[in-house]
Amino acid sequence: MSGAPRVRSMNVADSETRPVLGPTGNKASSLSARKPSSKPLRKKDRSPDEFGTPEGKKASQFATVTSSSPQLHPTNGSSVLRRHEQLLHSNSSLNASCSSDASTESFHSRASTGRLIRSSSVGYRRKPVVSEPRSVVSDGSLDSPPPLGPQAKKTCAWVTPNTEPCYAAFHDEEWGVPVHDDRKLFELLVLSSTLSELAWPAILSKRHTFREVFADFDPLAVSKMNEKKMVAPGSAASSLLSELKLRAIFENARQITKVIEEFGSFDKYMWSFVNHKPIISKFRYPRQVPVKSPKADVISKDLVRRGFRSVGPSVIYSFMQAAGLTNDHLISCFRFQVCISAAEGKEEARATESSLDEKADGPSERELSTAMDELDFSEEL
Repeated sequence: MSGAPRVRSMNVADSETRPVLGPTGNKASSLSARKPSSKPLRKKDRSPDEFGTPEGKKASQFATVTSSSPQLHPTNGSSVLRRHEQLLHSNSSLNASCSSDASTESFHSRASTGRLIRSSSVGYRRKPVVSEPRSVVSDGSLDSPPPLGPQAKKTCAWVTPNTEPCYAAFHDEEWGVPVHDDRKLFELLVLSSTLSELAWPAILSKRHTFREVFADFDPLAVSKMNEKKMVAPGSAASSLLSELKLRAIFENARQITKVIEEFGSFDKYMWSFVNHKPIISKFRYPRQVPVKSPKADVISKDLVRRGFRSVGPSVIYSFMQAAGLTNDHLISCFRFQVCISAAEGKEEARATESSLDEKADGPSERELSTAMDELDFSEEL
């Protein structure tokens, strides 16, 4: 019986050298004598050279080997298995080469969606962000955009667009301006002493209530109030501060009246510590602004000696900043120069007032001596 034996090896290299039993018998034939297969490749096995890609050129080698392999008898099962093995091997090699080339070409691509986006693709390019250019003036200089609103002016760094309006207005109108009114000084001293319980925005939002409760901060009127009734639970004053702070305010009012009797006014007493001129700090950065100063320590000790309460160095320094005894506006703030000008104007006004008072009191010694000399000269004549 002449049956076709099974081929043991499925390797392609073995099939090229080992004689295979064909239809003409057990005769070995060389591969060069065999005619190449004239059967056209199917669409699935078509060489990728038609697309002109580098992957197609690499895969064409496997297609050539497949096409040049001997055409076996259709009834031979081993040849069919061998052909499928060659196709699978060529497809896996093609996929590996495609993936390696794709990873090289997609060096500049993004894979956030799970797909490879080639850098040469125009559709997936990110549009560059173009900043709006500023307008150019006729002389060639760049014109900055116009300021918007009252906050366009440069202020101290702790005043931002998100700052509460009451605190921003306090900074832009009052903070750092020299104060010489006794009632105003007493008010700022009370507000500064409450910083241990409240912040400036909360204090300023209740400022009208403070003025109603404490009789517009008249030291004499506050000193005569019924302290027990004012600190009782349910009163308007108890809703603002603690009992300790309220009792300190009433005691400070009584001590201010004594200072007024001694110095003539609370203004003269406070400004005497700075020689009646504000201290100009000239700070550039917020970190340079201190919490207290040696001058505040001196004032605090003297107030405590006189019987004042809640007047620590930090409280006194906050009072000095608010009352204009020290100008702690940053030099880049628009209020820095305004407060300096206000202080100079008030100094001139005070000098004028003092000269007027001297004239009202009577002629000076120099004027009297001049008048006497003139009188003696007229008598001699």
